[in-house]
Amino acid sequence: MILVTGATGLVGSELLKQLSAQNKRVRALYCTTLPTQNSSKNIEWFQADILDVITLEEAMKDVTQVFHCAAVVSFNPTKKKQLHQTNIEGTTNVVNTCLQEGVEKLVFVSSVAALGRIREDKPIDETMNWTEETSNSEYGKSKYLAEMEVWRGIGEGLPAVIVNPVIILGTSDWNKGSTEIFKTAYNEFPWYTEGTTGFVDVKDVAKAMIALMNSDITAERFILSCENCMYKDIFTKIAIAFNKKPPHKKVTPFLANVVWRWEAIKGKLTGIAPLLTKETAKTAQTKAIFNNNKLNEYLPNFRYTSLDETIERICSELKDKYQF
Repeated sequence: MILVTGATGLVGSELLKQLSAQNKRVRALYCTTLPTQNSSKNIEWFQADILDVITLEEAMKDVTQVFHCAAVVSFNPTKKKQLHQTNIEGTTNVVNTCLQEGVEKLVFVSSVAALGRIREDKPIDETMNWTEETSNSEYGKSKYLAEMEVWRGIGEGLPAVIVNPVIILGTSDWNKGSTEIFKTAYNEFPWYTEGTTGFVDVKDVAKAMIALMNSDITAERFILSCENCMYKDIFTKIAIAFNKKPPHKKVTPFLANVVWRWEAIKGKLTGIAPLLTKETAKTAQTKAIFNNNKLNEYLPNFRYTSLDETIERICSELKDKYQF
């Protein structure tokens, strides 16, 4: 039996599809509402919260492998408590329960934010870690501290692998998460930055996680990134796929600082989460380059889907999903 936490999220949902296609028996965790998607005879939906140790122990009975995908992803400073509870305490609970129940292997979904991605002097690789100087987000700090819990588990005898994906592209609710990039491009958002980061297809993230789970590899972490690309280029590719006008107005650092401050004031007055925060404003300006060589050293037959192919597929699926 395979357990997937965060089974309703972007990565968790894709894992369920791929594991189900391989006829694997999966126990998929959800918190409140029983999902209707990914219905399969091989999938057993189980209601549990990773902050609730009792239900987590029940969920992990007879489980041999665990994919830990559950997390809060937010760059809103007001979400600090929620980030630390779910990402750190929740991971502590998962690791402890894996050890208690004798789970054979854990694959944990971290983030490149845990590596400290505010670095422009050198490519970012798996040897790096979050520091106050190299990260501006509580999210990055929470994922780094969550990784420390996984390393503790490894030290106590739990075979485990950590993956650090860059921005994950996939078909989901385009009103939240990374899929919101596609909605922004569809709505012809005119602004762009000259920042650079890595992008990867959610299908490749799930494929790599399954391959790592089924290998003898343990006590390692891997950056999952297809390609480093400017934000402007990604938004332009998506806009063209939607037959929309690409971004054409450059956002300067000064303008970005003005906007995030205005958004913060507006958020306090209206209670609506800001579209841009101090953290995201800085990240969007950063030219981060990720070294993805390590995964292919350990999995030489692994191949990433090209960004062009990924964007074409997702745009087509979103057109069908939202009927435009």
